[in-house]
Amino acid sequence: MTVVILKSGIFSIVNNELYYTFLQLSALPVWQFSKYLFCLTLLILPFEQTFCDARPNIMLILLDDLGKEWVSAYGASDIETPNIDELAASGMRFENAWSMPQCTPSRLSILTGQYPFRHGWVNHWDTPRWGDAYYDWRLNPSLARIMRDAGYNTVAAGKWQVNDFRIEPDVMVKHGFDDYAMWTGYETGNPPSAERYWDPYIHTKEGSKTYEGVYGEDFFTQFILDFITKNRDSPWFAYYPMNLPHEPFVNSPLEPKAEGVLGKHKAMVRYADFLLGKIIDHLEEINELDNTIIIWTTDNGTHGALKGKLNGRIVRGGKQKITENGINAPFIVYGKELVPHGVVTDALVDFTDFLPTFVQLAGAKIPEDIAFDGESFADLILGKSNDSPRKYIVSMGGLNEAERSDKGVENAFVFRNRVIRNKRYKLYANSSPEYGLDKLIDLKNDPEEQKNIILSEDEHIVQIVGTFSNILKQMSPKDNDPIYTRRDPNPWDVEVSVKSQVWKQ
Repeated sequence: MTVVILKSGIFSIVNNELYYTFLQLSALPVWQFSKYLFCLTLLILPFEQTFCDARPNIMLILLDDLGKEWVSAYGASDIETPNIDELAASGMRFENAWSMPQCTPSRLSILTGQYPFRHGWVNHWDTPRWGDAYYDWRLNPSLARIMRDAGYNTVAAGKWQVNDFRIEPDVMVKHGFDDYAMWTGYETGNPPSAERYWDPYIHTKEGSKTYEGVYGEDFFTQFILDFITKNRDSPWFAYYPMNLPHEPFVNSPLEPKAEGVLGKHKAMVRYADFLLGKIIDHLEEINELDNTIIIWTTDNGTHGALKGKLNGRIVRGGKQKITENGINAPFIVYGKELVPHGVVTDALVDFTDFLPTFVQLAGAKIPEDIAFDGESFADLILGKSNDSPRKYIVSMGGLNEAERSDKGVENAFVFRNRVIRNKRYKLYANSSPEYGLDKLIDLKNDPEEQKNIILSEDEHIVQIVGTFSNILKQMSPKDNDPIYTRRDPNPWDVEVSVKSQVWKQ
């Protein structure tokens, strides 16, 4: 390859063909010019993959415990979320995006690109609270590590909870993050660590400590924005797993007098909306918004004690459930100059799809020695396709049904119940030892999932059941348990309560 850089642009000769890229280099600030030179260098070097001349920055904002019934862009009428609504109106709003039903399985599916039956975190497991199991960087894939290896500056701030920073203070770097500021999660025996909002207990490269007089999400937001401002010389990947609006329900800085569980919940959602606006404004101010893709979503449905009105229906929070109110997540993709505006899509995506999508956007390469379950929806959000490649999506897991055995933390079921859906129909499959098919729902005509049509003799329904049944048969008949290297026990590890594998249902 031959390359000539001129003031007006770049000439390149590839396979005896001449290409010219118009580029007003003299008008670019130094940090932005360096991005183009970096990408050009990658083109010259004998890499197996080719990067575009301006790879997008990527930000993933993941709220904690929030269903569509609390996002006005989706038809919620008990709250207004103007910044989220504007993000949706200026980007793509997904109708069929599935999370997992609870915190841990959702987050590990994002980070590994694998379903819970493969990465093993089928149940919620609070590592700093219960000990033993942890997200092992040696034995599991990591989205951030792939992005960093592709030349991205990487940062995370917010909630983690799948490692114990007392044991692994630099584990975020091992997982691929250049910098980080994480709420530790409650560390058993360390009362200050329970605080994530006011006076939060946060772990950074300087260690873990309480930040008195600080509101946690303010700290995390500013940390990410400062990192971006300082690291604009290369494309960046920012992972922002917010704590909001997970309980405990507390007053926000903007609404210090909010009262009651519902009043404080609304205040917390509105503050998450406010912070989104702050992020957008800052990226605009430092000229990073045009080349940034933002995905805004949540890890699972709302706390079950809360009810909200969605498109005229009262919807109870579905956290821990595999009904639609628990897993059909609000999911918005925005890119000022990159993503089509004002699109509402019925494309199927689930949380295993983040990793391959971001890898494609980054021009990186999926490791060939690891099995992944996700499929990239990059072409869809870039306007190159009208649909995702998905024919079906899967969700499973949640609850706290894992126990510690003499061999480590194990899931209760050999095969955990799960759901599979296409754009219209949704199949429920039983856990072991029952196995088998439980029910089929026509989501188009039965959005509240009240009528089981699995025994219908209609030829079309019989065919749908057969298709879903074949998908189930392709899955392993035995779910993995969390995959990690055993280490010496710690005082806060929960007691061994079961005999390995024998106890499983």
